[in-house]
Amino acid sequence: MAIDNLFKDEATEEKGERARMASFVGAMAIADLVKTTLGPKGMDKILQSTGRGRSVTVTNDGATILKSLHIDNPAAKVLVDISKVQDDEVGDGTTSVVVLAGELLREAEKLIATKIHPMTIIAGYRMAADCARSALLQRVMDNKEDAERFKSDLMKIAMTTLSSKILSQDKEHFAKLAVDAVLRLKGSTNLEAIQIIKKPGGSLKDSFLDEGFILDKKIGIGQPKRIENAKILVANTAMDTDKVKIYGARVRVDSMSRVAQIEGAEKEKMKQKVQKIIAHGINCFVNRQLIYNFPEELFADAGILAIEHADFDGIERLALVTGGEIASTFDNPESVKLGHCNLIEEIMIGEDKLIHFSGVEMGQACTIVLRGASFHVLDEAERSLHDALCVLSQTVVDSRVLLGGGWPEMVMAKEVDELARKTPGKKSHAIEAFSRALQAIPTTIADNAGLDSAELIAQLRAEHHKEGCTAGIDVISGAVGDMEKLGISESFKVKQAVLLSATEAAEMILRVDEIITCAPRRREDRM
Repeated sequence: MAIDNLFKDEATEEKGERARMASFVGAMAIADLVKTTLGPKGMDKILQSTGRGRSVTVTNDGATILKSLHIDNPAAKVLVDISKVQDDEVGDGTTSVVVLAGELLREAEKLIATKIHPMTIIAGYRMAADCARSALLQRVMDNKEDAERFKSDLMKIAMTTLSSKILSQDKEHFAKLAVDAVLRLKGSTNLEAIQIIKKPGGSLKDSFLDEGFILDKKIGIGQPKRIENAKILVANTAMDTDKVKIYGARVRVDSMSRVAQIEGAEKEKMKQKVQKIIAHGINCFVNRQLIYNFPEELFADAGILAIEHADFDGIERLALVTGGEIASTFDNPESVKLGHCNLIEEIMIGEDKLIHFSGVEMGQACTIVLRGASFHVLDEAERSLHDALCVLSQTVVDSRVLLGGGWPEMVMAKEVDELARKTPGKKSHAIEAFSRALQAIPTTIADNAGLDSAELIAQLRAEHHKEGCTAGIDVISGAVGDMEKLGISESFKVKQAVLLSATEAAEMILRVDEIITCAPRRREDRM
């Protein structure tokens, strides 16, 4: 007797061919969706949320687009994940990784149609990926010893990363900002110390880098506007009147004079707290919570600058940058670590007043102030700049550099092709397919620029058979160009991450032969 039905009523399963089709189609659809954003001439997408306020995001960043999609297809989710990981790991290459994985699956589909087993394809892909990686390793350049050349490498990488983003018009300006900011970090990849402030107004060209720290707050009334040799206490404590903290508590009094006594006691308590804080010998007090008028007055009388409601990111970063710690009790001043900086003053950016801390303890800190026409432009500019900063900070650690513009893919494709010719058996078909998938990235870059990709890729392939070739696609002139002369470089770490993540994701989807969907949970009628 056969079991008719193993699962619950509404659970579905798809087996073999159908399951594989479903996963391939889903993954390729996702790859085609972000394909048009690849390269210097890639287009942007508008993402509109259905939530309250219908917020709109205009972006070119693969990871941002995919993060915002709600996807049902399980294989497509794998691709969304690899682009997220690529974003967290190295910052750039989020679109390339999805496009490459999608192409690998497209090639695999053709091979499966000719009755080659998925495991054979996976074995071939593995060999091809190793071969491609070693091909890149032989061609990397490393200028870490020569500071001048290393800095120019960083500039080139930053300009290449930014050229496919909204900042491409002013890429030299922003590449300089990003390189200066990352070189200040002196080799740490902690981007916390670089603060990005967005202020609408002006044009993108007006953006600048400021050493020190800018806090987006105003200085209170009657307080000093400028403090030199500041000693800063960063705190997270209640500076409003201490209310009776028991829920539903009542205080009964028998006359109005008693109410006045309670108020007097509250004031006295606050005054003691302020005196404890002043006893630390500080001249700047930054609090995460509100500061009421009365304590603010007391601080002003003592000549202390009190800043209230500094947002949480703000005070954590401020504590990190000035070398202080966030305090919440003030009974023993010797155990509290104060922050220091040379000068605190009020500055104006556009219409807004901000507080500027310069000469901070942690010399690595800096603030990039972005100006732009609207919030959408600023958000996209911040994403682009963040990508560039991530790539640069990774490159400072791992200083190996490659040329860009489809050059690495062609180098890998050539080596992988040669491997396919030497390999006996069915694996060679998979290895050859891998080489075709790699060429999809320069093809897409050319397609997005409206060029004749078939012609260009054929020319490129011919060029790459010469020794020491540096040819890639020059999108601006629409022909094959010399990437070294054009100064188009990419970080080796980004390319390696793209190659390995895409291969692993394609492998994972290829292994699938059955998709089981759970039955949805029923809501019980509780009437």
